Amino acid sequence: GGSLVSLPAPKVVLIGDSGVGKSNLLSRFTRNEFNLESKSTIGVEFATRSIQHLTYENVERWLKELRDHADSNIVIMLVGNKSDLRHLRAVPTDEARAFAEKNNLSFIETSALDSTNVEEAFKNILTEIYRIVSQKQIADRAAHDESPGNNVVDISVPPTTDGQKPNKLQCCQNL
Repeated sequence: GGSLVSLPAPKVVLIGDSGVGKSNLLSRFTRNEFNLESKSTIGVEFATRSIQHLTYENVERWLKELRDHADSNIVIMLVGNKSDLRHLRAVPTDEARAFAEKNNLSFIETSALDSTNVEEAFKNILTEIYRIVSQKQIADRAAHDESPGNNVVDISVPPTTDGQKPNKLQCCQNL
């Protein structure tokens, strides 16, 4: 049948150094708001500021922490925020993209200030989470359905006595 698959609500966590724009990315995505005077937030978030190489280098540390402590099916996206500040860029796009590919991450550059790629970043990661969770549920269901004991049908054949042919089934006679 075509029953709907119930998926758990995904959790998206933004991780990164202070000041990279995590709160404004989230605010831009959820409420289409940007706060120029936003204060540092205490929490776990993940993004990299395109204009500072130091925060980019810290991504390796964050990545190791995630891979050491999170579920192996975690979806990770490297986000280069503040792409509107091109004149202050310290990490070239190609370098960030190469880092992402080397570490099996998706990559996107965003600007919470002017909304560039903010919605796309969240849509991309949610789509990837949905794809992985759906595949896992399908694989789990297939493994359950194919396990011994689930598809066994008992067939009883009446014993025959000394070479006698078993009686024909009454349902299939020609009249």
